[in-house]
Amino acid sequence: MPAQQYPAVSVIMPVLNEERHLRNSVRHILEQEYEGEMEVVIALGPSTDRTDEIAAELVAEDPRVQTVPNPTGRTPAALNAAIAASHHPIVVRVDGHGMLSPNYIATAVRLLEETGAQNVGGIMHAEGENAWEQAVAAAMTSKIGVGNAAFHTGGEAGPAETVYLGVFRREALERAEGYNVEFIRAQDWELNFRIRDAGGLIWFSPELRVQYRPRPSVRALGKQYKEYGRWRHVVARYHAGSINLRYLAPPTAVCAIAAGIVVGAAVTPWAFVVPAGYVAAVVAGSLPAGKGLPLKARAQIPVALATMHMSWGYGFLTSPRKLAKKVIASRRPAIGGSVEQTV
Repeated sequence: MPAQQYPAVSVIMPVLNEERHLRNSVRHILEQEYEGEMEVVIALGPSTDRTDEIAAELVAEDPRVQTVPNPTGRTPAALNAAIAASHHPIVVRVDGHGMLSPNYIATAVRLLEETGAQNVGGIMHAEGENAWEQAVAAAMTSKIGVGNAAFHTGGEAGPAETVYLGVFRREALERAEGYNVEFIRAQDWELNFRIRDAGGLIWFSPELRVQYRPRPSVRALGKQYKEYGRWRHVVARYHAGSINLRYLAPPTAVCAIAAGIVVGAAVTPWAFVVPAGYVAAVVAGSLPAGKGLPLKARAQIPVALATMHMSWGYGFLTSPRKLAKKVIASRRPAIGGSVEQTV
């Protein structure tokens, strides 16, 4: 494709407390092997670290980078604000801790053209910088950790329910009126559902890879997955028929383990076979997931797996019904709008 035929690209970034990775993430964007015009729009939430200072330095260093405020600090509002401030026909979503592979944008633009998709995405390639993060990365890329989600575990190219981050045609985002600002989590899945419901194609390709930095502690990972489960249940209530067995596995495991412990303590010790069986399965499943990792990382994979499963399942089971009612009752604002809400 001649250089003049490459469509201009807008990269949008929702950012909050990302001093650790922001500069490197933006560097991976600006050094893309892409010949078309590019801009980077960083939506800044109310960070408590040096994120704003680093963002200001990036703006001063490269005219392609700009920032917009996101006073709510919430991801969907940040994305809508960045979309509204951007200008180009292709919109690439990147998080402040995501590192694009060198030809990510060029490949995505080609796939949009070849497939006619409204959104294309690829693999969330988790990589850790220490033993715990390596354990989480292994858990996040194993089928025992995340089931058959292709954007975690890989797979063949083809239509998908959702993809990691995404490279969109702007017209698809505008037709969908952007991200639903009520969805604090699961906003990608919910947006992709609406795009598919309107007849659009979502396309997964293993050619697209984004390095992802896992949460740095058990507590942070548990909070992340609790919110994932909580908001995935909201999506299930909001969009009938959007749930499948993969999403029901963690809450089922939580209920079974809790019942096994209660019955084992009150009635018969044989009931303890249920939680014991879960522990054995997690330990066994962690062995192939940890292949090639240092011993310290391998030893922590079962903890990461159990944290992900139990937190996601607990979040799903305890998701307040009022959240779904509020989402259904609310009206999505146009791109760039924001909603103040209490969750």
